[in-house]
Amino acid sequence: MDVESREGAFREARPVTAAPAGETLAKIQAALGCVPVFAGTRWEDVEVEPLDSFTNLSYKLTAHGSAYVLRVAGKGTSSYIDRGAEEHNARIATEAGLNAEVLFFDPDDGTMLSRFIEGPHMDRIGLHDDPEAIARAALTLRRVHGIGKAFKSRFGPYAPIDYYFELLRGLNSPLPDVFHEVKHGAEAVRQVLKAASVPAAPCHNDTCPENFVEVGGSVYLIDWEYSGMNDPMCDLGNLSVETGFDPEQDRVMMEAYCGGAVPPGLYDRVVLHKAISDYFWGLWGLVQHANGSPATDYWAYATDRFEHCKAVMGNDEFRTRLDAVRAPNETAKKPRA
Repeated sequence: MDVESREGAFREARPVTAAPAGETLAKIQAALGCVPVFAGTRWEDVEVEPLDSFTNLSYKLTAHGSAYVLRVAGKGTSSYIDRGAEEHNARIATEAGLNAEVLFFDPDDGTMLSRFIEGPHMDRIGLHDDPEAIARAALTLRRVHGIGKAFKSRFGPYAPIDYYFELLRGLNSPLPDVFHEVKHGAEAVRQVLKAASVPAAPCHNDTCPENFVEVGGSVYLIDWEYSGMNDPMCDLGNLSVETGFDPEQDRVMMEAYCGGAVPPGLYDRVVLHKAISDYFWGLWGLVQHANGSPATDYWAYATDRFEHCKAVMGNDEFRTRLDAVRAPNETAKKPRA
């Protein structure tokens, strides 16, 4: 597969859209009982519609003329998602006009009720064909990075990677052969990014096109589970990988983000984050596989991500950009004469 010109991101998934029943239904009813806006509302008067979801169970609830989204955390997610940090960060994003209003959040089990945002999600094909849409996505990320309030958690560079390793060891989960082929190189890239002296900013860290929702002239980001303080170029690199941008689309994204000329070295970090994005989400896929998530074939998904990581890192341009990011760090370490 050609690394830079592939269309779409990765293997098609089959989102979970099951109707609520049993314990899940009880959780929904209990959550609504804690939300003032639902006070006195009979369950029989609530219309429930399952929504596509890969690791959680999500439902659109319609009652008294308004629409909401109820998220019930998926099996095993509490082992690798800090729900307290998610709530803190999601509420900050809401205050900044970037997220749906959060009406209820239980940090113990991850149940969340928010306003439903009525608008189309961005999609990979649409972004490919529309430079203005790429620019809107990039400017939305610039707004996220400029929120001005610290997020509660730290993500960079992809801090959960070490924890995912521990989870997989504890689950005695096998690793695909291609993982062993990329591990050394990806970890070396990760260490270079760690050593880079870059101020951390609030980041979304899961910038797939489907998490961008357009309403009129505004763009919202949903799903702040992985949000945290990070190198802002992580969000741009991840968007590029998830959407399959080519170099021209990367240029449009970067120039929109920067408001013109891209400062030297900035795009070097974006390219490095592309590789680590594949590495991170590959490990994430293995965790989903080990937890028995039914949404898709996560073993195949993870293998695809590692294969793409291998292809990205095998590119001559990648090695040049890796050296460019590493060089200032090595210079800073040298003792003064």
